[in-house]
Amino acid sequence: MVKGFSRLEEGLDDLALDIPSAKALFQSFVPKAISEGWLDASFDNPAGENGEFQVEDENVRKYKKEAVTIIHEYFLSDDIPELIRSLEDLGAPEYNPIFLKRLITLALDRKNREKEMASVLLSALHIEIFSTEDIVNGFVMLLENAEDTTLDILDASNELALFLARAVIDDVLAPLNLDEIGSRLPPKCSGSETVRMARTLSSARHAGERLLRCWGGGTGWAVEDAKDKITKLLEEYESGGVVGEACQCIRDLGMPFFNHEVVKKALVMAMEKKNDRMLDLLQECFSEGLITTNQLTKGFTRIKEGLDDLALDIPNAKEKFAFYVEHAKTKGWLLPSFDSSAPDV
Repeated sequence: MVKGFSRLEEGLDDLALDIPSAKALFQSFVPKAISEGWLDASFDNPAGENGEFQVEDENVRKYKKEAVTIIHEYFLSDDIPELIRSLEDLGAPEYNPIFLKRLITLALDRKNREKEMASVLLSALHIEIFSTEDIVNGFVMLLENAEDTTLDILDASNELALFLARAVIDDVLAPLNLDEIGSRLPPKCSGSETVRMARTLSSARHAGERLLRCWGGGTGWAVEDAKDKITKLLEEYESGGVVGEACQCIRDLGMPFFNHEVVKKALVMAMEKKNDRMLDLLQECFSEGLITTNQLTKGFTRIKEGLDDLALDIPNAKEKFAFYVEHAKTKGWLLPSFDSSAPDV
Protein backbone atom coordinates (compact mmCIF):
# COMPACT_ATOMS: atom_id res chain seq x y z
CA MET A 1 0.00 0.00 0.00
CA VAL A 2 2.83 2.41 0.93
CA LYS A 3 4.63 1.53 -2.31
CA GLY A 4 1.52 2.29 -4.36
CA PHE A 5 0.95 5.65 -2.65
CA SER A 6 4.66 6.51 -3.03
CA ARG A 7 4.59 5.76 -6.76
CA LEU A 8 1.55 7.98 -7.20
CA GLU A 9 3.11 10.78 -5.17
CA GLU A 10 6.27 10.69 -7.32
CA GLY A 11 4.20 11.18 -10.48
CA LEU A 12 1.86 13.89 -9.16
CA ASP A 13 3.44 16.70 -11.18
CA ASP A 14 2.86 14.85 -14.45
CA LEU A 15 -0.60 13.74 -13.35
CA ALA A 16 -1.56 17.34 -12.53
CA LEU A 17 -1.16 18.26 -16.21
CA ASP A 18 -4.21 16.10 -16.97
CA ILE A 19 -5.98 16.36 -13.61
CA PRO A 20 -5.36 19.88 -12.19
CA SER A 21 -6.68 18.95 -8.76
CA ALA A 22 -4.50 15.81 -8.49
CA LYS A 23 -2.29 17.11 -5.66
CA ALA A 24 -5.19 18.30 -3.54
CA LEU A 25 -7.11 15.06 -4.09
CA PHE A 26 -4.05 12.99 -3.21
CA GLN A 27 -3.58 14.96 0.02
CA SER A 28 -7.21 14.23 0.93
CA PHE A 29 -6.74 10.48 0.33
CA VAL A 30 -3.76 10.11 2.67
CA PRO A 31 -5.41 10.97 6.05
CA LYS A 32 -8.46 8.89 5.10
CA ALA A 33 -6.25 5.87 4.29
CA ILE A 34 -4.34 6.29 7.56
CA SER A 35 -7.51 6.68 9.68
CA GLU A 36 -8.98 3.52 8.16
CA GLY A 37 -5.80 1.60 8.93
CA TRP A 38 -4.63 0.58 5.45
CA LEU A 39 -1.77 3.08 5.18
CA ASP A 40 0.99 3.45 7.78
CA ALA A 41 0.89 6.74 9.71
CA SER A 42 4.57 7.34 8.96
CA PHE A 43 3.64 8.04 5.32
CA ASP A 44 2.01 11.33 6.30
CA ASN A 45 4.92 12.35 8.56
CA PRO A 46 8.13 10.75 7.26
CA ALA A 47 10.26 13.18 9.26
CA GLY A 48 8.95 12.05 12.65
CA GLU A 49 7.21 14.22 15.23
CA ASN A 50 10.04 16.73 15.50
CA GLY A 51 10.38 17.14 11.74
CA GLU A 52 14.16 17.02 12.05
CA PHE A 53 14.63 15.15 8.79
CA GLN A 54 12.09 17.16 6.82
CA VAL A 55 14.69 19.30 4.98
CA GLU A 56 16.76 16.27 3.99
CA ASP A 57 13.64 14.38 2.94
CA GLU A 58 12.54 17.29 0.75
CA ASN A 59 16.03 17.50 -0.79
CA VAL A 60 15.95 13.78 -1.63
CA ARG A 61 12.50 14.08 -3.22
CA LYS A 62 13.60 17.04 -5.28
CA TYR A 63 16.77 15.20 -6.35
CA LYS A 64 14.82 12.09 -7.39
CA LYS A 65 12.51 14.21 -9.52
CA GLU A 66 15.46 15.96 -11.21
CA ALA A 67 17.24 12.63 -11.71
CA VAL A 68 14.24 11.09 -13.48
CA THR A 69 14.06 14.07 -15.85
CA ILE A 70 17.80 13.82 -16.63
CA ILE A 71 17.55 10.07 -17.27
CA HIS A 72 14.51 10.45 -19.56
CA GLU A 73 16.36 13.12 -21.55
CA TYR A 74 19.39 10.83 -21.84
CA PHE A 75 17.25 7.95 -23.15
CA LEU A 76 16.00 10.32 -25.85
CA SER A 77 19.28 12.03 -26.75
CA ASP A 78 21.98 9.40 -25.97
CA ASP A 79 24.17 12.37 -24.95
CA ILE A 80 26.47 11.24 -22.12
CA PRO A 81 28.51 14.49 -21.77
CA GLU A 82 25.27 16.49 -21.42
CA LEU A 83 23.98 14.12 -18.73
CA ILE A 84 27.25 14.42 -16.81
CA ARG A 85 27.04 18.23 -17.01
CA SER A 86 23.45 18.10 -15.71
CA LEU A 87 24.48 15.89 -12.78
CA GLU A 88 27.39 18.19 -11.92
CA ASP A 89 24.99 21.17 -12.03
CA LEU A 90 22.80 19.45 -9.41
CA GLY A 91 25.83 19.54 -7.09
CA ALA A 92 24.71 16.61 -4.93
CA PRO A 93 27.37 13.86 -5.21
CA GLU A 94 26.13 12.34 -1.93
CA TYR A 95 23.03 11.22 -3.85
CA ASN A 96 24.97 9.41 -6.61
CA PRO A 97 23.78 5.96 -5.37
CA ILE A 98 20.17 7.18 -5.64
CA PHE A 99 20.82 8.20 -9.25
CA LEU A 100 22.18 4.74 -10.08
CA LYS A 101 19.14 3.09 -8.50
CA ARG A 102 16.79 5.34 -10.52
CA LEU A 103 18.73 4.77 -13.75
CA ILE A 104 18.56 0.99 -13.61
CA THR A 105 14.98 0.89 -12.27
CA LEU A 106 13.82 3.02 -15.21
CA ALA A 107 15.89 0.97 -17.69
CA LEU A 108 14.39 -2.30 -16.40
CA ASP A 109 10.96 -1.09 -17.46
CA ARG A 110 12.12 -0.25 -21.00
CA LYS A 111 13.53 -1.98 -24.07
CA ASN A 112 17.02 -3.43 -24.56
CA ARG A 113 18.17 -0.18 -26.19
CA GLU A 114 17.72 1.70 -22.90
CA LYS A 115 19.24 -1.14 -20.88
CA GLU A 116 22.34 -1.01 -23.10
CA MET A 117 22.44 2.80 -22.72
CA ALA A 118 22.24 2.43 -18.92
CA SER A 119 25.17 -0.05 -18.87
CA VAL A 120 27.30 2.21 -21.07
CA LEU A 121 26.38 5.23 -18.93
CA LEU A 122 27.54 3.43 -15.78
CA SER A 123 31.02 3.08 -17.34
CA ALA A 124 31.10 6.78 -18.19
CA LEU A 125 29.88 7.86 -14.74
CA HIS A 126 32.49 5.67 -13.06
CA ILE A 127 35.21 7.27 -15.16
CA GLU A 128 34.03 10.85 -14.66
CA ILE A 129 32.19 11.45 -11.37
CA PHE A 130 31.07 8.28 -9.54
CA SER A 131 33.36 6.45 -7.11
CA THR A 132 33.32 2.65 -6.84
CA GLU A 133 31.68 3.17 -3.43
CA ASP A 134 28.84 5.11 -5.11
CA ILE A 135 28.28 2.23 -7.55
CA VAL A 136 28.36 -0.40 -4.78
CA ASN A 137 25.95 1.58 -2.59
CA GLY A 138 23.60 2.13 -5.52
CA PHE A 139 23.44 -1.59 -6.31
CA VAL A 140 22.89 -2.40 -2.61
CA MET A 141 19.93 0.03 -2.53
CA LEU A 142 18.58 -1.53 -5.71
CA LEU A 143 18.92 -5.13 -4.48
CA GLU A 144 17.43 -4.35 -1.07
CA ASN A 145 14.19 -3.57 -2.93
CA ALA A 146 14.51 -6.45 -5.42
CA GLU A 147 11.31 -8.13 -4.19
CA ASP A 148 9.27 -4.97 -4.83
CA THR A 149 10.87 -4.50 -8.25
CA THR A 150 9.96 -8.09 -9.20
CA LEU A 151 6.29 -7.32 -8.52
CA ASP A 152 6.38 -4.74 -11.32
CA ILE A 153 8.92 -6.42 -13.65
CA LEU A 154 8.72 -10.22 -13.67
CA ASP A 155 12.23 -10.84 -15.01
CA ALA A 156 13.84 -8.18 -12.80
CA SER A 157 16.07 -10.62 -10.89
CA ASN A 158 17.71 -11.99 -14.06
CA GLU A 159 18.10 -8.56 -15.60
CA LEU A 160 19.63 -7.09 -12.41
CA ALA A 161 22.13 -9.98 -12.46
CA LEU A 162 23.02 -9.02 -16.05
CA PHE A 163 23.51 -5.37 -15.04
CA LEU A 164 25.83 -6.46 -12.20
CA ALA A 165 27.80 -8.92 -14.32
CA ARG A 166 28.10 -6.39 -17.16
CA ALA A 167 29.46 -3.84 -14.65
CA VAL A 168 32.23 -6.34 -13.78
CA ILE A 169 33.09 -6.93 -17.46
CA ASP A 170 33.17 -3.14 -18.04
CA ASP A 171 35.59 -2.64 -15.08
CA VAL A 172 32.99 -0.57 -13.25
CA LEU A 173 33.06 -3.15 -10.44
CA ALA A 174 35.71 -5.67 -9.43
CA PRO A 175 34.65 -9.28 -8.65
CA LEU A 176 35.42 -8.53 -4.99
CA ASN A 177 32.80 -5.77 -5.05
CA LEU A 178 30.16 -8.44 -5.74
CA ASP A 179 31.21 -10.11 -2.48
CA GLU A 180 30.90 -6.78 -0.68
CA ILE A 181 27.42 -6.18 -2.11
CA GLY A 182 26.35 -9.71 -1.19
CA SER A 183 27.64 -9.34 2.38
CA ARG A 184 25.38 -6.31 2.91
CA LEU A 185 22.19 -8.18 1.97
CA PRO A 186 20.21 -10.74 4.01
CA PRO A 187 21.49 -14.26 3.12
CA LYS A 188 18.28 -15.72 1.65
CA CYS A 189 16.75 -12.65 0.04
CA SER A 190 16.09 -12.22 -3.68
CA GLY A 191 18.97 -9.70 -3.92
CA SER A 192 21.51 -12.22 -2.60
CA GLU A 193 20.40 -14.74 -5.23
CA THR A 194 20.84 -12.04 -7.89
CA VAL A 195 24.44 -11.41 -6.75
CA ARG A 196 25.20 -15.15 -6.90
CA MET A 197 23.80 -15.27 -10.43
CA ALA A 198 25.96 -12.27 -11.41
CA ARG A 199 29.08 -14.02 -10.08
CA THR A 200 28.31 -17.08 -12.20
CA LEU A 201 27.63 -14.99 -15.31
CA SER A 202 30.79 -12.86 -15.01
CA SER A 203 33.11 -15.83 -14.37
CA ALA A 204 31.73 -18.08 -17.14
CA ARG A 205 33.76 -18.97 -20.21
CA HIS A 206 33.59 -16.25 -22.90
CA ALA A 207 31.73 -14.08 -20.36
CA GLY A 208 33.12 -10.86 -21.83
CA GLU A 209 31.78 -11.48 -25.32
CA ARG A 210 28.39 -12.71 -24.09
CA LEU A 211 27.82 -9.92 -21.59
CA LEU A 212 28.83 -7.18 -24.01
CA ARG A 213 25.98 -8.49 -26.16
CA CYS A 214 23.61 -9.16 -23.24
CA TRP A 215 21.18 -6.44 -24.36
CA GLY A 216 21.32 -7.52 -27.99
CA GLY A 217 24.63 -5.94 -29.04
CA GLY A 218 25.09 -2.25 -29.79
CA THR A 219 27.40 0.06 -27.91
CA GLY A 220 28.78 -2.61 -25.58
CA TRP A 221 30.30 -4.47 -28.50
CA ALA A 222 31.44 -1.11 -29.94
CA VAL A 223 33.52 -0.66 -26.78
CA GLU A 224 35.58 -3.75 -27.63
CA ASP A 225 35.89 -2.51 -31.21
CA ALA A 226 37.02 0.88 -29.86
CA LYS A 227 39.86 -0.78 -27.90
CA ASP A 228 41.18 -2.32 -31.12
CA LYS A 229 40.91 1.00 -32.97
CA ILE A 230 42.75 2.83 -30.17
CA THR A 231 45.59 0.30 -30.33
CA LYS A 232 45.87 0.67 -34.11
CA LEU A 233 45.85 4.49 -34.10
CA LEU A 234 48.52 4.57 -31.36
CA GLU A 235 50.70 2.07 -33.23
CA GLU A 236 50.41 4.18 -36.37
CA TYR A 237 51.31 7.35 -34.46
CA GLU A 238 54.23 5.62 -32.71
CA SER A 239 55.68 4.53 -36.04
CA GLY A 240 55.86 8.07 -37.37
CA GLY A 241 52.28 9.32 -37.64
CA VAL A 242 51.20 12.96 -37.37
CA VAL A 243 49.87 14.16 -34.01
CA GLY A 244 46.97 16.06 -35.60
CA GLU A 245 45.79 12.97 -37.46
CA ALA A 246 45.98 10.88 -34.28
CA CYS A 247 43.84 13.46 -32.44
CA GLN A 248 41.29 13.40 -35.27
CA CYS A 249 41.12 9.59 -35.09
CA ILE A 250 40.36 9.83 -31.36
CA ARG A 251 37.58 12.33 -32.14
CA ASP A 252 36.20 10.07 -34.87
CA LEU A 253 35.80 7.22 -32.38
CA GLY A 254 32.93 9.25 -30.93
CA MET A 255 33.31 7.74 -27.44
CA PRO A 256 34.67 10.55 -25.25
CA PHE A 257 33.79 8.69 -22.05
CA PHE A 258 36.33 6.03 -23.13
CA ASN A 259 39.32 8.37 -23.49
CA HIS A 260 40.96 7.03 -20.31
CA GLU A 261 41.69 3.88 -22.37
CA VAL A 262 43.66 6.04 -24.83
CA VAL A 263 45.76 7.35 -21.92
CA LYS A 264 46.30 3.86 -20.48
CA LYS A 265 47.29 2.27 -23.80
CA ALA A 266 49.51 5.23 -24.75
CA LEU A 267 51.48 4.94 -21.50
CA VAL A 268 51.87 1.16 -21.79
CA MET A 269 53.03 1.51 -25.40
CA ALA A 270 55.52 4.22 -24.39
CA MET A 271 56.98 1.81 -21.80
CA GLU A 272 57.09 -1.15 -24.21
CA LYS A 273 58.57 0.73 -27.18
CA LYS A 274 60.80 2.95 -25.00
CA ASN A 275 59.40 5.88 -26.96
CA ASP A 276 58.25 8.92 -24.99
CA ARG A 277 56.73 10.45 -28.13
CA MET A 278 53.37 9.30 -26.76
CA LEU A 279 53.62 12.08 -24.17
CA ASP A 280 53.49 14.63 -27.00
CA LEU A 281 50.20 13.10 -28.18
CA LEU A 282 48.73 13.24 -24.68
CA GLN A 283 49.85 16.87 -24.35
CA GLU A 284 48.14 17.78 -27.64
CA CYS A 285 44.94 15.98 -26.59
CA PHE A 286 45.02 17.82 -23.26
CA SER A 287 45.70 21.23 -24.87
CA GLU A 288 42.79 20.79 -27.29
CA GLY A 289 40.44 19.71 -24.49
CA LEU A 290 40.02 16.35 -26.26
CA ILE A 291 41.08 14.44 -23.13
CA THR A 292 40.09 15.92 -19.76
CA THR A 293 41.99 15.98 -16.47
CA ASN A 294 39.51 13.42 -15.09
CA GLN A 295 40.18 11.07 -18.00
CA LEU A 296 43.96 11.49 -17.75
CA THR A 297 43.83 10.83 -14.02
CA LYS A 298 41.69 7.73 -14.59
CA GLY A 299 44.14 6.42 -17.20
CA PHE A 300 47.11 6.95 -14.89
CA THR A 301 45.17 5.29 -12.04
CA ARG A 302 44.48 2.20 -14.16
CA ILE A 303 48.21 1.91 -14.92
CA LYS A 304 49.07 2.30 -11.24
CA GLU A 305 46.62 -0.43 -10.25
CA GLY A 306 48.19 -2.89 -12.71
CA LEU A 307 51.81 -1.85 -12.22
CA ASP A 308 52.96 -5.08 -10.56
CA ASP A 309 51.61 -7.20 -13.43
CA LEU A 310 53.06 -4.76 -15.97
CA ALA A 311 56.50 -5.06 -14.36
CA LEU A 312 56.58 -8.79 -15.18
CA ASP A 313 56.77 -7.89 -18.90
CA ILE A 314 58.46 -4.49 -18.60
CA PRO A 315 61.11 -4.69 -15.83
CA ASN A 316 61.53 -0.90 -15.50
CA ALA A 317 57.77 -0.19 -15.59
CA LYS A 318 57.70 1.36 -12.11
CA GLU A 319 60.59 3.73 -12.86
CA LYS A 320 59.03 4.76 -16.17
CA PHE A 321 55.64 5.28 -14.52
CA ALA A 322 57.20 7.49 -11.82
CA PHE A 323 58.79 9.58 -14.60
CA TYR A 324 55.45 9.87 -16.46
CA VAL A 325 53.66 10.94 -13.27
CA GLU A 326 56.18 13.71 -12.60
CA HIS A 327 55.87 14.85 -16.22
CA ALA A 328 52.07 14.82 -15.95
CA LYS A 329 52.11 16.83 -12.73
CA THR A 330 54.41 19.42 -14.32
CA LYS A 331 51.99 19.75 -17.26
CA GLY A 332 48.89 19.96 -15.04
CA TRP A 333 47.32 16.78 -16.40
CA LEU A 334 46.37 15.16 -13.09
CA LEU A 335 43.86 15.94 -10.38
CA PRO A 336 45.45 17.05 -7.06
CA SER A 337 43.87 13.99 -5.42
CA PHE A 338 45.95 11.57 -7.53
CA ASP A 339 48.13 9.37 -5.33
CA SER A 340 51.27 8.39 -7.23
CA SER A 341 52.59 5.97 -4.60
CA ALA A 342 52.80 2.40 -5.87
CA PRO A 343 50.12 0.05 -4.55
CA ASP A 344 51.02 -2.55 -1.94
CA VAL A 345 52.15 -5.87 -3.34
